[in-house]
Amino acid sequence: MARLIEEKIVEKCMNDFGIQDMSKASIREIAALADSLQKASGVDYIRMELGVPGLPVAQVAIDAEIQALKNGIAAIYPNINGIPELKHEASRFIKLFLNVDVKPENCVPCVGSMQGSFASFMTLSRFQEGKDTVLFIDPGFPVHRQQTRVLGIPSETFDVYDFRGEKLRGKLEEYLSKGNIACILYSNPNNPSWVCLTEEELKIIAEVCKKYGVIIIEDLAYFGMDFRQDYSIPGQPPYPATVAKYTDDYILLISSSKAFSYAGQRMGIIAISDKLATRKSANLLKHYNWDDFHHCMIYGTLYSLSSGTAHTPQYGFAAALKAANDGKYNFVKETREYGEKAHIMKKIFLDNGFKLVYDYDDDTPLADGFYFTLYYPGMDGASLLKNLLCYGISAIGLRITRSEHVEGLRACVSQVRREQFEDLEKRVKAFHEDFKN
Repeated sequence: MARLIEEKIVEKCMNDFGIQDMSKASIREIAALADSLQKASGVDYIRMELGVPGLPVAQVAIDAEIQALKNGIAAIYPNINGIPELKHEASRFIKLFLNVDVKPENCVPCVGSMQGSFASFMTLSRFQEGKDTVLFIDPGFPVHRQQTRVLGIPSETFDVYDFRGEKLRGKLEEYLSKGNIACILYSNPNNPSWVCLTEEELKIIAEVCKKYGVIIIEDLAYFGMDFRQDYSIPGQPPYPATVAKYTDDYILLISSSKAFSYAGQRMGIIAISDKLATRKSANLLKHYNWDDFHHCMIYGTLYSLSSGTAHTPQYGFAAALKAANDGKYNFVKETREYGEKAHIMKKIFLDNGFKLVYDYDDDTPLADGFYFTLYYPGMDGASLLKNLLCYGISAIGLRITRSEHVEGLRACVSQVRREQFEDLEKRVKAFHEDFKN
């Protein structure tokens, strides 16, 4: 099987989009480039670049939204705090699936976790005098760094690959001892590497942050999707690892997009620890009318950003959470499809000369999940991404995620259909035949 698309056609499309180096291209740029190549060539691309859900929405959520619309809720401004049903079920969800207590009043809806992180950065960078910088434990979602740039907030970053286990403590000390770090953000499981920080590592993060007065933002966009254990039974162990077990100064970002396949409704929850919600700081009065974190986050930052989260998706998400909390909707079982597809896709690549970039959590092989990372020996990230486009395969580069390990790519499994697996194998084999030494 030869290349499906000539290199000169790929290069022309790249030039049309102003892309000089594929490893530096954004997710949306690569998606648009793949769209253009697919249209120009007629080739059905294997789309691994966009991290969008590929499963149906729970019917209970759809029904709840429809009923809310019929009840005339669209004509009413939503309360900035969120509807009581959603706050109650979010608090229950955190207790039943994390075994952590957060009061309903501190569970606040947001326009997706992206707004949750934006609001958190904005508020936390003004919370403590002298602490204005965000530390990212990377690799990570590129748009989080874009948010700090837009806000004019300084940021620091390091790749966690070489700092697993007890090594993480020293690396955190290196940054936090400077005294300027306001908060840390990481995702668990991680986008893009699918690394899952261990209980030991989360405890280390909590201890070092407590020592230096740093607030932790834990992004749980892929909640319950470490499929090495079954986290699907409400109120029963095992529970996913969370830093909330080791500190009471944290914000949890819970997204509806991946775990509940509810991405189009832009629904998330900002869960502020009960202690942090009540903390006061005179520094906040420089920017807000209040000195306590809860008021500043909700009535200051969130009110300024969106005046609340759309009404009907709140009813939909509340219904989905209630169904999960009541044991009537097994959202973890639904998302296992991603792990099963990842297992098959990984094998196709690994059987044809590719290697995993991020492969272990300490001494345990990574779970099969929403993402995995690959490199091809002897080929840099930009060349790999560009060459794969010639074989009808698109992905994003690890460089934009601030990965400092081997240059490679992030593959997302969600948009790849099972009926494409045969084509994927043929294309990857052809790639390997053309480029192997």
